[in-house]
Amino acid sequence: MAPPGTAPGPETASPEAAEPESAAQEATAPEAAAAPVRTRRRGRTALLIAGAAVLGLVAGTCTGYLVQADREPTKLPPLSQPKLKQSTGEAPEPLSAARDRRVRTDGDLRKLLLKKPRGAKEADWSSADDGWMDLASYAETFSDPKDIFPELVGNEFRRAAVVAWEQGQTAVEIRLVQYRQEESMAAAEEARGAHYWADDDDNHSWPIPGTEDGMAYAYTRPETKPGYLPQYEAKAFAWRGDIVMEIFVSSTKTVGKKTLLGLAKRQMERL
Repeated sequence: MAPPGTAPGPETASPEAAEPESAAQEATAPEAAAAPVRTRRRGRTALLIAGAAVLGLVAGTCTGYLVQADREPTKLPPLSQPKLKQSTGEAPEPLSAARDRRVRTDGDLRKLLLKKPRGAKEADWSSADDGWMDLASYAETFSDPKDIFPELVGNEFRRAAVVAWEQGQTAVEIRLVQYRQEESMAAAEEARGAHYWADDDDNHSWPIPGTEDGMAYAYTRPETKPGYLPQYEAKAFAWRGDIVMEIFVSSTKTVGKKTLLGLAKRQMERL
């Protein structure tokens, strides 16, 4: 008999009582090992649907091609068409020269020049002939005519209208130079080139109102020659459509902003 308060040890346990417990463990162990945990496969359904869609698309394309191949080609309509009937009624009146800028600029360009002020006299030093400059005459106004001549030909020079006058000790020349512009926007390019050469450290410059990038320049340092009074120069350049406006002013006094911009603004308003 075991002492009070102690549990029987292995050597004292009854053999009959231990046999059923061990037998139950041996019976359940193989069953637990034979039933592993199963994991769910994902994406199989999506792959099946995608494959079916691709097969359906290929089958539809093949079927459509076979059906179209068995059909006769559709005849195209003839190139010659019956004459269209003109609408009846009065045609709209053409735009007037005041509303159609093309009508004005394709006409006598000299009519768009500013008029000589009252009291001023025509300049006898202008190289224009009856208010016009041809390609050769216009090229001669540059410092290097031989270089500028082919450039003007490439830019499709068309014509130049000129007005020039003298009033007191001030001389003014205004040119409207027109380009054909079948290959490029030559007027805008020529105006930008004029800005590049006109702008320097010895001038005041102002934008011309009503123009995209027109500028006026008044030089503060005069040109001097022996036997002549000092001459101050001013210039203005702007473009509109196929025409470049050029203004040149020379005076024994500095050309003011109001005078120069007034000429440029009034001339651009006529284009």
